[in-house]
Amino acid sequence: MSVLRAAWRVAILAPVTAVGMPTQWAAVKLRLPAARAIPVLYHRFVCRVLGIRIVVKGTPPQRAPVLILSNHVSWLDVPIISSLMPVSFVAKQEIGSWPFFGSLARLQRSVFIDRTRRHATTDANAVIAGRLAAGDAIVLFAEGTTGDGTRLLPFRTALVGAARHLMAKEGAAQVELKPLSVAYVARHGLPLGRAGRSTVAWFGDLDLVPHFFDILRGAPFDIVVEWGEAVPFEGDRKVATRLAEIRVRDGLTKALRQR
Repeated sequence: MSVLRAAWRVAILAPVTAVGMPTQWAAVKLRLPAARAIPVLYHRFVCRVLGIRIVVKGTPPQRAPVLILSNHVSWLDVPIISSLMPVSFVAKQEIGSWPFFGSLARLQRSVFIDRTRRHATTDANAVIAGRLAAGDAIVLFAEGTTGDGTRLLPFRTALVGAARHLMAKEGAAQVELKPLSVAYVARHGLPLGRAGRSTVAWFGDLDLVPHFFDILRGAPFDIVVEWGEAVPFEGDRKVATRLAEIRVRDGLTKALRQR
């Protein structure tokens, strides 16, 4: 039954994706407003087909520019967060070269970072600041890698420097840092313990394709996402990042304990 379920989902997603990708490509190339709206609609459809049931808590960002700082558990985080509002992501350069998933990332106008380059962080901060100034909401997985779904790794501060760059170079009066926690709480209606969350998480040396089809076979999933209280950026990226980390950890811990 699980194999049939996976095949059924692929059969539904494939034609929608085949139509949506060239449509989004045209919207991006022509700089149409639809370039922001199409990914939201597409990922809401993906979540529905995959059986991703999302409970949203807290208040989403109310104004631009906003840099969203989130924890990172799985590739599933991308459709989940993208279904909430128009966003783009900060991603490693190599993701852009991946078959299919790399194309989706480029079509969502992700900001790619080449970590092998000496000035990669400085250049990325300038690009992110420019996108924020243009009114885009940018998601930064601040741990710098994926976790096991239970623990929150320390947030890295380097790319939060984009907020300082935005204020110094783009003339923004203030930049909003918005914490976002993503908690995987149940599968098939049964609470996910630590071991269960590690099977949903995509981390370490796990291959993407087998993990992708494992997700396709199993459903539904219950996810709690919580927008934390905004952190005003006042020039010190370490202080701001630390406060955002505390608020994401609070949201994650609360969701897992309540479940």
